Amino acid sequence: MAKIVGVLFLFICGQFTHAQEANITISGNAKTASEFFGELGEQSGYSFFYLQEWLDTVEVRQDFANTSLSDILTSVLAGTQLNFYISNKEKRVFILQNSIVYDELPGNFFGVTDTTLTQVSVTINQNLPPPAFYKEATAQSSNKLPLVRIGRADRQDLQSSYNLSGRALNSKTGEPIPDLAIRVKGSARVTVTDEQGNYNLELPAGYNVITTSAMGIRDMEREVVMYNDGNLNLNLEESLEQLDEVVLEADAVRNVVDATTGNEEIVSEEAKNIPLVLGERNILEVAKALPGISSAGEGASGLNVRGGKTDQNLVLLDDAVIYNPTHFFGIFQALNPFTTERVNIYKGAPPVEFGGRLSSVFDIETKNGNTEKISGEGSIGPVTGNLALEFPIKKDTSSLIVGARGAYADWILRSLDEESLNNSQASFFDGIVKYHHKFNENSEIRGTAYYSKDNFSITSDSLYNYSNRLFSVRWSHKLSEKTNATLLAANSDYRFGIDFDGESNNDFELDYTINESELKYKLRTRLNEKHTFDYGISAKFYATNPGSIDPKNSESNVTPVDVDDEQGLEGALFIGDEFKISDKFSVDIGARYAFYAAMGPATQYEYAEGEPKSESTVVDTLNYNSGEFIKTYGGPEARVSARYLFTPDFSVKASFNNAYQFIHTLSNNTTVSPIDTWKLSDLNIKPQVGYQAALGFYKNFNDNMFEVSLEGYYKLMDDVLDFKTGADLLLNENVETEVLQGEGKAYGIEFLLKKNKGDLNGWLSYTYSRSFYKFDGDSSEERINNGEFFPSNFDKPHDISLIANYKLTRRFSFSMNFAYQTGRPITYPVGTFRFNNADYVVFSDRNKYRIPDYYRLDLGFNIEGNHKKNKLAHSFITIQVYNVLGRNNPYSVFFVTEDGEAKALQSSIFGIPIPSITYNFKF
Repeated sequence: MAKIVGVLFLFICGQFTHAQEANITISGNAKTASEFFGELGEQSGYSFFYLQEWLDTVEVRQDFANTSLSDILTSVLAGTQLNFYISNKEKRVFILQNSIVYDELPGNFFGVTDTTLTQVSVTINQNLPPPAFYKEATAQSSNKLPLVRIGRADRQDLQSSYNLSGRALNSKTGEPIPDLAIRVKGSARVTVTDEQGNYNLELPAGYNVITTSAMGIRDMEREVVMYNDGNLNLNLEESLEQLDEVVLEADAVRNVVDATTGNEEIVSEEAKNIPLVLGERNILEVAKALPGISSAGEGASGLNVRGGKTDQNLVLLDDAVIYNPTHFFGIFQALNPFTTERVNIYKGAPPVEFGGRLSSVFDIETKNGNTEKISGEGSIGPVTGNLALEFPIKKDTSSLIVGARGAYADWILRSLDEESLNNSQASFFDGIVKYHHKFNENSEIRGTAYYSKDNFSITSDSLYNYSNRLFSVRWSHKLSEKTNATLLAANSDYRFGIDFDGESNNDFELDYTINESELKYKLRTRLNEKHTFDYGISAKFYATNPGSIDPKNSESNVTPVDVDDEQGLEGALFIGDEFKISDKFSVDIGARYAFYAAMGPATQYEYAEGEPKSESTVVDTLNYNSGEFIKTYGGPEARVSARYLFTPDFSVKASFNNAYQFIHTLSNNTTVSPIDTWKLSDLNIKPQVGYQAALGFYKNFNDNMFEVSLEGYYKLMDDVLDFKTGADLLLNENVETEVLQGEGKAYGIEFLLKKNKGDLNGWLSYTYSRSFYKFDGDSSEERINNGEFFPSNFDKPHDISLIANYKLTRRFSFSMNFAYQTGRPITYPVGTFRFNNADYVVFSDRNKYRIPDYYRLDLGFNIEGNHKKNKLAHSFITIQVYNVLGRNNPYSVFFVTEDGEAKALQSSIFGIPIPSITYNFKF
C-alpha cells in the first residue's frame, strides 16, 4: 500500500508542476554517469535520486550546449534500461529502472465507478495498461531465480503486451536446447524453441511468471516484468534423473502446441531400454512402433509411412540424403546410436524447406561433440561393437565427434532356420565424423562425413556389396535480431555391386551408382509476435549409372553391358509463414515451386500413342546433347496446417499438402532389396504426385504425464510405379517398357497413448490403415487386376505396438516391446493348366490373399552401473530376449512344383527366441 500511495503522490505532484526548465551547457565527455549527474545537479539546482548499481555500466561521451534538462537526460539514458522523472516544483530528478511514472491512470484503476472521481485532478486514460505491481516477497522467493526486468517503458508507445525473445542454452555445454516448452503461468500462452534454441513469446505488460520443461533439462520458473520488447537468454541446467525416462516429455507439449500434424521425434537415448533384435539400439525400429509407420515384414529395410511406398521417404543425415540407412537386410540401422542425437519424422505436411518425396521426411541429426573435455561412449554386443569419441578442439568453441561400428555377424546367418544359409557370410561397418565450430553467438559451422559398407554372401558363388557415402557442410549465421540464415552444401553417393564367381564360364561383376549434390540457402525471419517466415532456394543435381556388367575374367562368356548414364536437375523456391492469429489459433501456411529437368546426353524413345510401350511400338529415336533438357516437370506445392488450442493441453489440428517426386525405385521384390535401382523421371516416366489431408485431436493429462492423440488422414497419389508381370528391371536399357504408372489411395486412423513420467512409462499405438493401387491402361498388358484397385504389398489394416519400461530402482528396470500386424497381401496360385505337353500355373488376382498375421514379444532387463561421480566410466548392461514366444512369423511365402502339384512354403527370419547381452559404457 505504501508503494501505491508513493506513486500516486508523484502522479499528483507532476500534474501541478508547470515550471519551465532552464537550458544548460555542460561537458560530459568520458565521465561516469554518477560524475555527470553530480555536475548536472550543481548547474541545474536539481537533486538526483537513484541506486548507484544502476549506473555502473553507463558512461557519458558527449557535450551539451544550451540544452534542456529533459533533452540531456533523454540523450544520456538512450540505449539503457533507465528512464527518468522530473519534479520541477521540488527540483528533483528520479532515475527509474525500466519503468516510468504514470501521469494518468488506467480506467477502473480504483475498482469502482464513481462520478465523484471526475472531480480529482488526475486524468483517467482507458487505453493505458496498468502499472506493474508485484509483492517483493514473491519476487525474491528462495526457490526461484531472481526477478528480471525486460525493456524500457516508453511513454509514447505503451502497449498491453510485449514480445520476449531469446535462446535457450545448456549452461554446461553452451549448446542450444530445441523443443523446450516455455509457458506463461496461469494462461494459455506457450511456445516451443526451434532447433537453434530460439524462442519468441508474447507476454502481458507487467508481472509474469514463465516456466520451462524439456527432457533432460531441469524445470525452471522465472519471474519477468515486461516494460517493453526485449531479450532474455535462458541458461538451463541438465537433469540427470529425467534422462532415465523412456519418452520425451517436451514432445507431449509440442504435440499439443505445434500447428503441424503427423510429427514425431525420437531421441536416440529413447532406444536405450527398448528390447530389439540382438540388443542393438535402432531408432528406425523404434519409429515402426509409432502410429502410421510400418514395414513389409521382419528384415525389410524400407519403411512404409501412411500407405506410401518405401521410395517415398526422404531420409536425411545432417542434411544429406542417405539412400539405404540399414545394414544386413534391414535388421540393423546404419547409424551409430552414440553419435545420433535425434530424428524428427514428418508424416503430414512437412516444413516448407523439404520436398522431393510424397510420404515423409526422416531428419536425422548427429550430436555436437563435447567442447570441454574428452568423452566417449561404446557398446559390445553379440554381433557388433560400437564406439564414439568426442574431442574438444578449442574449449567452449569447437569440437570433433568420431563414431565407428563393426560387425562380426557371420554366425547369425548360420543360426537361421534355413539350411541353404549355413555357409553364408555377412559383415558391415560404418563410420562418421562431425566437426562443429562456434565462431560467436551469431555464427557457427558444422561439417559431417559418413561412410558405410556391407558385404554379404547368401550363396557360395555370389558376393553382394553396397555402400553409402555422404558429406555435408552447414553454416548458420544471425543476420540481425530478427533474421537467421543457413547455407548448406551436401553430396550423397549410393552404390551396389555383385561379384559372381561360379563353376561355369559366366563369372561377372555388376555395378550400380547414384550420386546427388545439393546446395540450399534458407532464412528464418521473426517479423513480429504473429509472423515468422521461412524462405529460401535449393538446387539438386542427380547423376546415375543405371548399371553395368562386365566379364570377371577372360574365360567368362558374359557380354559387357553398360546402360547409359542419367542426369537430372531439381530445384525449388519456398516460403512459409508461422502465423499466430491469436493465443489459441495458429496457422502454418507455405508454398513451394518444384522444378525438374531430365538432362542429356541421352537417347530416348517415342512410342505409338495408345499402344503398349515395347520395342515394336517405337516410332522415333531422339538423341540429346550434354546439358540439353529432355523433359521438364514441376508445379506448386502447398503446405497448410492449422491448430486451435481449446485449453493449454487440448488442441485440434488440420493440414493439407501436395508434393512432386521426380525419382523412383525399380523393384519387383515385395521388400526393399540392396539391388533395387533408382530411376530418374524422363521423357517416358512421369514424376509421382501426392495429395494428403489430415485431421487430429491432441490432449494431455495430469501435468503432461499422459498424452493422447487421434489423427486421421486421406492420401491420393498419381503416376506411382509398379512392374509388369515377369518384368526384367536390372540392366534394362528400355526400362519404361517393363513398368506401369497408375494411381493410389491410402487412408487411416492413428491412435497414440503415452505415459511420460513415473516408474512405469512408455506408449501404446494403434493404426488402422488401408493402401490401394490401380493400374488401368489402354490394353490388357497395361492393366493389373482388370484395372481395379487392389491392396498394395504393404497393406496391413491393423497395427498395434506396445512399448513399456518399468523402473524397479534407479539401477534396475524391465522393458517390453510387443508388436502385432495383419499379414501382408500375397498372390497365390489357384490352379494349373496343360499346354503343349507342359504344365502352367494360374495365379490369383494380384495381392488377393494374405500371409498369416505377425506378432512378436520382446523382453529386456536393464542394469545401470552405480552412480559414483569419480568412476572412470559408467556402465549399462542390457539382457534381452527377442521373440520370446518363438513365433515363426512368415517373412515370405513362395511356391514350388513337386510331382505336378504346386506347394506353398514359408520362410522366416527369426523363428526362435534370440537372447542377447550388451555391455554399454560411457566416460
